[in-house]
Formats: sequence, C-alpha cells, structure tokens
Amino acid sequence: MIEDFAGRLVVTLDLDGVTDKAGLMDRCARDLALPDWFGRNWDALADSLADPSVWPEGSVERGLVLVVRGWREYAEARPGEWAVAEEVFAEATDRGPGLFVTLGPGGSSKEVADQPG
Repeated sequence: MIEDFAGRLVVTLDLDGVTDKAGLMDRCARDLALPDWFGRNWDALADSLADPSVWPEGSVERGLVLVVRGWREYAEARPGEWAVAEEVFAEATDRGPGLFVTLGPGGSSKEVADQPG
C-alpha cells in the first residue's frame, strides 16, 4: 500500500483480465481484502466500500483512495454491468467520508504503450 500527496492510503483494484461480474467481485474481495462475509453482489460491494471498518488500518484517519485499473476490457465486454459498477463506486464515494474512487489506466499492465519517437 502506498500513500498519495495528501497522505491518504492508496489501494489498487486491478481488473486486468476481468470480463464479468463474478470476476469483478472476486477481484474486489482479493484486492480490497474484504471479509469472508462479503456477499459478492452489488449491494454488498457498495456496503463494503462505504464501511470504514473494512478499510485498511489507518485509512479512516487518513482517508482512502481506491484506484481502479485495467477496467477497459470489462467495460467493453459487459457495458451494462460496468455502468452498475461505476454507479456503485460513485455512491460509495458519496456515502463514505474519506473514500475517493478513481479510474486509473484502463488497459492491461502487460501492454506496452506505443510511444512516438
């Protein structure tokens, strides 16, 4: 875990290779270290994101930034599901004081950017 310039803890949700809701929920459980009781559905994800008791230690006092990366493949494969996921992320940000969710790079970390020059 790292911190940003404001001292908030930064957690990355890596969706590289995820193309469906089940994969998203599994990745959320893994990357966000959600408790065993996490229900792997939209409501449970929203509740978990907005619940500071499941955030990493120290993030309640400092704030938490969740960076979602590698999301583009999922968004293209299941646009309706991805729209719901974005809504859940936005609602969690509104509900949970100290939580900020942002979309990072959409592609795979294995891709090499085609740079001019």
